[in-house]
Amino acid sequence: MSKSKKKTHLAWAMYDWANSVYSLVITSTIFPVYYNNVTQKDSSNDLVSFFGVEVVNTVLYSWSISFSFLVIAILSPLLSGMADSGGKKLTFMKIFATIGSVSCMGLFFFDGSNLEFGIICSVLASIGYAGSIVFYNGFLPEISDVDEYDLLSAKGFALGYIGSVILLVINLLMIEMPELFYINDGGQAARWSFLITGIWWLGFSLIPFSVLEDNPYGRIYNISLLLLGYKEIRKVINELKGKVQLKRFLLSFWFYSMGVQTVMYMAASFGDKELELPGDKLILTILIIQIVAILGSYLFAYISMKRGNKVALVCMVTIWIMICFAAYYVYTEYQFYALAFMVGMVMGGIQSISRSSYSKLIPAETVDHASYFSFYDVTEKMAIVLGTFSYGLIEQFTGSMRVSSLVLGMFFVIGLVFLLRMRFPSNKLLKV
Repeated sequence: MSKSKKKTHLAWAMYDWANSVYSLVITSTIFPVYYNNVTQKDSSNDLVSFFGVEVVNTVLYSWSISFSFLVIAILSPLLSGMADSGGKKLTFMKIFATIGSVSCMGLFFFDGSNLEFGIICSVLASIGYAGSIVFYNGFLPEISDVDEYDLLSAKGFALGYIGSVILLVINLLMIEMPELFYINDGGQAARWSFLITGIWWLGFSLIPFSVLEDNPYGRIYNISLLLLGYKEIRKVINELKGKVQLKRFLLSFWFYSMGVQTVMYMAASFGDKELELPGDKLILTILIIQIVAILGSYLFAYISMKRGNKVALVCMVTIWIMICFAAYYVYTEYQFYALAFMVGMVMGGIQSISRSSYSKLIPAETVDHASYFSFYDVTEKMAIVLGTFSYGLIEQFTGSMRVSSLVLGMFFVIGLVFLLRMRFPSNKLLKV
């Protein structure tokens, strides 16, 4: 591999390093715990007023995630089609990354009394994060060969986990020992962590922004590409009609992603409400998940190379099913830790292998990678919308997150059924 290609691969993977801190600090650990603390009046009253409507605080948080991903699911096909037609993937990636990181910094001013402001900032940060990923994923088939997809995808996720763990450790020290950082208390330290996360995200994004090419195919951009974006999407829809394996993969991915993404977003809230674990232990648990996920992403990349993508994915989805049903019976702190370890093992792997598996199923002759990846991303975003919405809806009616976990398990079961009906091209054929 040439030095130039290695540089491009590293720069691409560094965007995972840049944005994954948002996914860990804001969506998975510190913000959910901070949000619960500043919006819950007492142990028996978790209702909040959002623009005059009373709702359970964690349900509002779950539904805000649903709304943000619904917005990006609607926008991403148009934007990615425009990106492919006009060669503007990097431009759009910059726009969304800026929106997300600046909104993340805005959470510094959220103190619980301004609930609407906090939710709006978190929604915009989520839109920025999800939107930038659409274009980021679209670069994978352009900067690497087919036999490099698995390891490069795993490298991105691994760097993301490493970077996010480093920042989370720093933030955890700030919250546990605020006096060392000349901060008044843990609540203020949490708000500083939101600001630092946004700065980290925007700052490290400058690395891929300075190396990746915006227009590798030399396309001409003009305002009429607004309509061309729809044409690109329609063309991909027509192409998908004759690709049975690709459609089956998207159906499987849609169902099991409902479970994966919802677990990632709601794990801290589950530990807080159902087990009443203190915030520092919840954050430490998520930290363990991130470290284990680094190993898991490479472990299943190795299994995929040796036994094929289908075997790796079937193994992981099966483990996810067991995790969801086991969650219903988790009542102690150490049971929660054991479950978290298993989540970590399959969390990184299933995201990494799903991305590389889809790359292998995209027709080799296509150059409209962002348009194809918009379907992948829309599938994932709609899975998050339905997963988090149903999770919140079940909690609203039953008052229990445990029942919601059982429903997530059923999503994985349906995804496994579609996956078992798939045929992936073998790794040997891909290298020919």
